[in-house]
Amino acid sequence: MLFNSYIFIFLFLPTTLFVFFSIGNLGHHRIAIAWLVGSSLFFYGWWNPAYLGLILGSILFNYAIGVALANQHVQIAPTNLSKILLALGVFVNLFLLGYFKYANFFVDNINNITGSTYHLQTIILPLAISFFTFQQITYLVDAYKGETREYNFLHYCLFVTFFPQLIAGPIVHHREMLPQFAKDVIYKINYEHLAVGITIFFLGLFKKVILADSVAVYATPVFEAAEQGLRIGFFEAWGGALAYTFQLYLALLHKY
Repeated sequence: MLFNSYIFIFLFLPTTLFVFFSIGNLGHHRIAIAWLVGSSLFFYGWWNPAYLGLILGSILFNYAIGVALANQHVQIAPTNLSKILLALGVFVNLFLLGYFKYANFFVDNINNITGSTYHLQTIILPLAISFFTFQQITYLVDAYKGETREYNFLHYCLFVTFFPQLIAGPIVHHREMLPQFAKDVIYKINYEHLAVGITIFFLGLFKKVILADSVAVYATPVFEAAEQGLRIGFFEAWGGALAYTFQLYLALLHKY
């Protein structure tokens, strides 16, 4: 589900906001957070529900390691067990990231070097795996240092899955999000904040749809021709590369 799609703008976003604030106004804060977590997971699974298991498994694993690290730090200064737990957490996160991003790359290069024909099934890169992986690694490091203690599982789930920043970042530090969930004010609609948010959203939408997508028409044909093995001239190649650079810049700019 893209941020500039009709289903997001006219159905998913307003429904999510309306239900969240309706529940929050009744004082059911845990239910409101649970609704936001469920909506974020629905948003993430819209493209490929199969990867919901991956992000949920990642959340459960990192939450358990984080709690264990925090408990170790409460008792005494970081011990060898703390170091082992942190190393395990970082290793598992980076292993999964490396597998999905680079497994086929390494196998292809080994085949080229050795002349073997070993083949992996095509691995489709899960959405946002880099973002939620590194975001959780920073959480583990802070838990190891004793700088965070988060035992509310729902809050942690929302910290990882919050849909506005899940698939495109930026990577958010837990200090920027987790303390907000304990504030009563976020569960009640503030029309001034809503107006500012809508304004920022539509400014970003303009940058993406009008500016970035307009540049794409100059970049896409060049890359499609290269993929098909067609000959591309010097100026065509540079034009396509520069157009793609501006497209990426404008697409990223719409978030800020």
